[in-house]
Amino acid sequence: MIKIGILGYGNLGRGVECAIADNSDMELAAVFTRRPPETVTILTANVPVVSAGDLEKWQGRIDVLVICGGSATDMPEQTPACARLFNVVDSFDTHKKIPQHFENVDKASKETGHVALISAGWDPGMFSISRLYSSCILPDGKNYTFWGKGVSQGHSDAIRRIKGVKDARQYTIPVPEALEKVRSGEQPELSTREMHTRECFVVAEEGADLARIENEIKTMPNYFADYDTTVHFISMEELKRDHAGIPHGGFVIRTGATGKDKENVHVIEYRLQLDSNPEFTASAIMAFCRAIDRLSKEGVTGCKTVFDIAPAYLSPLSGDELRRTML
Repeated sequence: MIKIGILGYGNLGRGVECAIADNSDMELAAVFTRRPPETVTILTANVPVVSAGDLEKWQGRIDVLVICGGSATDMPEQTPACARLFNVVDSFDTHKKIPQHFENVDKASKETGHVALISAGWDPGMFSISRLYSSCILPDGKNYTFWGKGVSQGHSDAIRRIKGVKDARQYTIPVPEALEKVRSGEQPELSTREMHTRECFVVAEEGADLARIENEIKTMPNYFADYDTTVHFISMEELKRDHAGIPHGGFVIRTGATGKDKENVHVIEYRLQLDSNPEFTASAIMAFCRAIDRLSKEGVTGCKTVFDIAPAYLSPLSGDELRRTML
């Protein structure tokens, strides 16, 4: 059994706990939290909830630790620190900062002989793999990625960290006209702003400066500055009533041409439609936890991404079973 630890028990942490139950070769060893442990109730019986300050005491008792904090401020600190103690997997999703995050985690994990995987999930993650495969198959072509309509956990978390914000949900919405142009094989040149809009529903603290909050959202680099963004201030009751779910999804599309005169146009499309963003992300993370555990047993160290993992390492099936049933 692969012993899994969870650091952080929010939406993603709860999703990881549920996903562990779906994998017969895994078991939950412990949940680590920055909150008082006695205030956290988990779903799995007879599994301890432990203070995050006691992580070091669990060395040797966990095969893979899943980092379930936010990408904005948690993972840049937590993943390298924890990679010195355990094999780790995170879902870091600030695309522009992935190279630096990789470098930090790679250095930390190699110092103590651990193996880590960053940016697991669906984007980055499954969408990344689709972009890579399709660009290799159609070298004369162009990739397009559309997200939504759906709630972005990372963007919602980034809004919640703004002073004066009590809670928030952020929806990413593809521009329909752009999506149809891409599917037609036109290969249009589209700016970030032309492909998506962002819509934010924010619950502010009483007396908060709404104009300042809206400006901080709309000008936030890497999250909102490059998009047409609409901000709605609503009550907590409205948020709970109308925005309780966390759906998401999207499309990776590559269009390309083949033939002597490039006369034949091809479209590769990979689509995800998710009722629960965190639960699907957690399910992807579990597959990569299995791969990291296997790599660790082989003596591999350092940081990896989804590009480095052979598909067979993700599956509980043997090579023979995979060849007979899926090839």
